[in-house]
Amino acid sequence: MNFCGDCGKPVTELVPDGDNRLRWVCTACTSIHYQNPRMVIGCVPEYRGEILLCKRSIEPRFGYWTVPAGFMELGETMAEAAIRETQEEALAEVELGPLFALVDVVHGGQVHAFFEATLPEPAFGAGAETSEARLYAPADIPWDELAFPSVRIALEQYLARRGEAAGPVHISTAPRIRWTN
Repeated sequence: MNFCGDCGKPVTELVPDGDNRLRWVCTACTSIHYQNPRMVIGCVPEYRGEILLCKRSIEPRFGYWTVPAGFMELGETMAEAAIRETQEEALAEVELGPLFALVDVVHGGQVHAFFEATLPEPAFGAGAETSEARLYAPADIPWDELAFPSVRIALEQYLARRGEAAGPVHISTAPRIRWTN
């Protein structure tokens, strides 16, 4: 950050009085500009025992598989974000189930939240950010071709609790990884 969003003057990084972290502070109007994690919301859509995955046609991780997910927008709920992202990425309508996993992606400044979902019919396709959408039997999921650790965590948790009554939300931290792509 270089300039204040309130007055346009330069900002500097310092620990404000009464705080314990570096923040961007305006040298003119003293506004403090907090930076907080962004929410990525998605779901694991299932149709008759198979899971809908999307192959990414954008970076990061172009060509790798993911569940439908993306950044939550202001003015929408988490559930609305999961439904919207599924419509955008997989051209699919889902019946959303319970939230089942939260993954802290500390190194990316994000929190990923995943819902269970049912695909009422096998109607789906490739949206603007997807090159291919496909149903996978659990045994055929391309584990080595998953885009992000949080997707692996979500799929593992989903499959581990499948068929059980909704339980507590699984909370974990995604490992910091370095990939080449």
